[in-house]
Amino acid sequence: MPTKESKTRTARLPNVVEALFPIVVMMGLMIYGLNFTDELYVDAHMPLAVSIVVACIVGCMCGHSFSDMLAGMIDRLNATMEAILILCTVGLLVASFLMSGTIPALIYYGLNLLTPQLFLPVGCFLCAIVGLACGSSWTATATMGIAMLGIGAGLGIPAPITAGMAISGAYVGDKFSPLSDTTNLAAAVSGTGLFDHVTAMVSTTAPTFVISLVLYGILGVATSSGNYDPTVAKDIQTVIASGFNINPFLLVPIVVVIAACIMKLPGLVGVAISIFTGVLFAVIFQGVDSLAALFDMLHYGYGFGVDTADELLVAAEAAAMNVSPDAYTTVCSLLNRGGMDHTMWTINLILLAVAYGGALERCGCTEALFGKLKNKLNSVGSLIFATMATSLFCDATMCDQFLGIGVPAPLYVEKYDELGLGRNMMSRTLEDCGTLWAAMFPWTGCGAYQQGVFGMSPFVYFPFAFVNLLNPIYATITAFLGRNIFWADGSYTNIFGKTKAGKPAQAPADAHEKAVKNLEARRAAGKAPKISA
Repeated sequence: MPTKESKTRTARLPNVVEALFPIVVMMGLMIYGLNFTDELYVDAHMPLAVSIVVACIVGCMCGHSFSDMLAGMIDRLNATMEAILILCTVGLLVASFLMSGTIPALIYYGLNLLTPQLFLPVGCFLCAIVGLACGSSWTATATMGIAMLGIGAGLGIPAPITAGMAISGAYVGDKFSPLSDTTNLAAAVSGTGLFDHVTAMVSTTAPTFVISLVLYGILGVATSSGNYDPTVAKDIQTVIASGFNINPFLLVPIVVVIAACIMKLPGLVGVAISIFTGVLFAVIFQGVDSLAALFDMLHYGYGFGVDTADELLVAAEAAAMNVSPDAYTTVCSLLNRGGMDHTMWTINLILLAVAYGGALERCGCTEALFGKLKNKLNSVGSLIFATMATSLFCDATMCDQFLGIGVPAPLYVEKYDELGLGRNMMSRTLEDCGTLWAAMFPWTGCGAYQQGVFGMSPFVYFPFAFVNLLNPIYATITAFLGRNIFWADGSYTNIFGKTKAGKPAQAPADAHEKAVKNLEARRAAGKAPKISA
């Protein structure tokens, strides 16, 4: 009779070909489906489903049982389940803010207050404030981002530019917020303190945020000079006023969202309170007096106006309001959204993406591809670049920003200690790319969500998401130049190359002691800068 030990399977790391195979299958199917076919199916769901099967087969070839592969997928799904539940409630939040008139009021008053020249930098700053307060780029784009689309349309700003601006602001706020899941994750996997991590991020994100605000100001002047037609803004306001009772009290639900976050309520609790506020305002100010109507809008989304596919109906409605058909269509496209049902496409994609990433993680594909690379990294610049490249690889191939942060950390953590770097240097680097570039791909959880919010592919808006685009580039260039570096003893080499003493970032005691000794040795050998007098 076989013993228990004889039944135990010994798993091994896949070789390079095996590790790349499920990734190549996924990317090949994605690229073909998104770019080279005129057929009806252009989503990312089935390529991911096929790739999960391929990843499981590779895992079994490497000695993992199917139960082990399934456990890897379930572990990863469990880790992201709170985010998925929040996504369900965000659909309800958007619907409640639409039917209450909150988002329409933001658009209505925003068209009065913002000029085409100031819209992009001011809008980016406002989205950052909401993201900071909420600790969630998703909530910020689902509320302020949608409103900004409406304001931008009225001011003659192309929608992809507006979406990129909102993404930039929302992610800046998310990164700096102590309530953010990715901010806490990056600090945790790096073994450093939360506020040590946030302090380190200031060195890269703050400069790129300022640069982005300047670029948005220039872009606002350039794009609005020939596109702005004040009658369009007036027409949009007329259409909104025809369907809603607009008054300043409708902005209160936004204040409730921010207040809930300032009070540090759990994310789901804060969103639930905000939804209740939106529903209450819909009853009080918009006259929704039927429980069935409330449930219908919360479930299936808010419906505004007539079917925009029927040009005759659109023309008739626009003529009755004395507005242009384009303005009427714009408002309908902005306000026909939200609801739990409308987030299910995204949730389905996220479930598949996270399960696929869990399968790749369990069979060791990333370790097989990048494990030997760290032995060849002997400079700060090369280590920062490798960490970001691995994060980007995980974002693009494992389809999950949490894996883009969590997978590279154990691969490179010892190398950061070996080079005498602070643990907050690693946490900053993980977020600089793992968080910010996760919104670039349509098949990642972040990209799929933002595509659902803005109604366009990430490939369309990402070139205008200047913070997300520039932050990793800025961080990498300055690292190669020997600037903008946090060392294990707390010293910091600033952008001008001056190294000043400071308080060490939190780190495990043994790792900190080792990193400081390595730093002293590197300074003695002239491989690290000495503290300036």
